[in-house]
Amino acid sequence: MPKMKTKSSAKKRFKVSATGKVISAQAGKRHGMIKRTKKFIRDARGTTTLSAPDAKIVKGYMPYDR
Repeated sequence: MPKMKTKSSAKKRFKVSATGKVISAQAGKRHGMIKRTKKFIRDARGTTTLSAPDAKIVKGYMPYDR
């Protein structure tokens, strides 16, 4: 059987933690920072974990990262 391919876009954007959660960058910080509140910008630093339904989709894109 041929190997399954990993989606190239997913491997660049997501990482699977040791406990199996999917880690991604915070959303909403690419542009338009002037209209965002200071609190939003502070809270959106770093990374976050995806919700369970979204993580299930992303794990399908990365079959060997489990």
